Amino acid sequence: METVALNSAAGRWIMVSAILASAMAFIDGTALNVVLPSLQQSLQASAADLFWILNAYLLMLAALILIGGSMGDQLGRKKVFMTGICIFIIGSAACGLSHGVNFLIICRIIQGIGGAFMIPGSLSLVSSSINEKERGKAIGTWSSITTVVTIGGPILGGALGDAGLWRYIFFINIPIGLVALFILWKYVKEIKDEGSSHQLDYAGAIAIASGLALLTFGFLRVPALGWGHWQVYVSITAGVLLIPAFIRIEQKSRHPMMPLHLFRNATFSGANLLTFFLYAGLGAGMLFLSLNLVQVQGYTQLQSGLTFLPFTILMVVLARFAGSLADKHGPKWLLVAGPATAGVGLLLLSFVRQTSGHAAYWHTFFPGIVVFGLGMSFTVAPLTAAVMGAVSDQFSGTASGVNNAMTRISNVFANAIFGALAVLFFSGALQKQLQHTSINGNIQQQIMAQAGSLGDAHVPDAVQDKAAVKEYYHQSFIAAYAAILRISAALAWLGALMALLFIKNAVITGKQAAGKT
Repeated sequence: METVALNSAAGRWIMVSAILASAMAFIDGTALNVVLPSLQQSLQASAADLFWILNAYLLMLAALILIGGSMGDQLGRKKVFMTGICIFIIGSAACGLSHGVNFLIICRIIQGIGGAFMIPGSLSLVSSSINEKERGKAIGTWSSITTVVTIGGPILGGALGDAGLWRYIFFINIPIGLVALFILWKYVKEIKDEGSSHQLDYAGAIAIASGLALLTFGFLRVPALGWGHWQVYVSITAGVLLIPAFIRIEQKSRHPMMPLHLFRNATFSGANLLTFFLYAGLGAGMLFLSLNLVQVQGYTQLQSGLTFLPFTILMVVLARFAGSLADKHGPKWLLVAGPATAGVGLLLLSFVRQTSGHAAYWHTFFPGIVVFGLGMSFTVAPLTAAVMGAVSDQFSGTASGVNNAMTRISNVFANAIFGALAVLFFSGALQKQLQHTSINGNIQQQIMAQAGSLGDAHVPDAVQDKAAVKEYYHQSFIAAYAAILRISAALAWLGALMALLFIKNAVITGKQAAGKT
């Protein structure tokens, strides 16, 4: 397959279009974390509604991104990429016009469908179009810029949220998407594997989408219904059973959306395991840090977004350099040290208790964010390079889809499972505090009934000492936040262990990967 130089005109247009489209998809997730309080007030959404607004997008992305990558390999990467951008623009416009929670959730589903076709197309265009010697540098550039935009999302989201303009988080995607479409139409050539069949794995898509939907639904219902309710255990059990069913379908399918032979390559398998654990920790940590800053620590939404600025600066300075290091020395030790360092950063953040507000940022949250940012800066580009370098160009879209699916699946599970755990941790901590008070049982029940709202819990009108109960809520949220951040740190360290055990420094070609056992 003909490739181009990174600094050629064709190479630059490919990079610009890929980065613009990816930025749209990634910015929504992080920007929304910061503006959740504004969105909650504007739409009168419950805590459960907020998790569905987040997960409706992630769920469709996780469920369909594999088939999106497969379609790009078979039908043409540019064609599928552009289709995804169009759907994403439509979904974004509809999200911005939403005036109710249920309609916004439906529009987020449309966004997720568009993202599923758009995100793997972005990276597969880069991987299959740029020559092999510069591929790591190109992926590093893509990773660093898209990650900067992703982490810069909270700053934009915070500014818009404080101004009451949270809808513009969605509207901003429209001009960006239109520019990307024009560049692709005018300057980028179609790329596809001419030897591929055009048959798609519909059975596999239905199985994985249904399994993930049922698992997510089950976990999201835990805080309201408890583990013993039939909706919870039936949904989770059915979801768990559909995952091995999906694997079985892929084994038998003549045209699998996730070719299982790719996992014979230890580097490909290890990189995807690392992705799952690290991004589960990342997703949970960043979500609860954002909620903590606004709902408990008293930061404005803009101030909360600005706390991630050191992370953004580190990504700008180091991510492309890390990609070059991976090209020269291999990704293995970067992918051991990076996630391990990120885990240390999450652990440091978990020790921050109640602070005096943004004035105390520099000696409370700042050190942990810097350490966490260092770890992620040396992880993102080498991780992407390891995944894409373990397969041939023929499977670049599929490999990108698998790895991005791992990221989104881990985020879905992080939001659903950690959301349920947070309510349990919050309720347990609150119950302990109430045991040492003279508040009567009926009032205590009213106080406990607010646990599902976490940091946005409102003191019942019947409470006399409202300041004390508000403090109980804050301390209970901080206890839940600390537990979630420590679990997130453990997940990052588990990702580092996966790199140590499985990832090899040699770049494996597609033919070698297919035969590797």
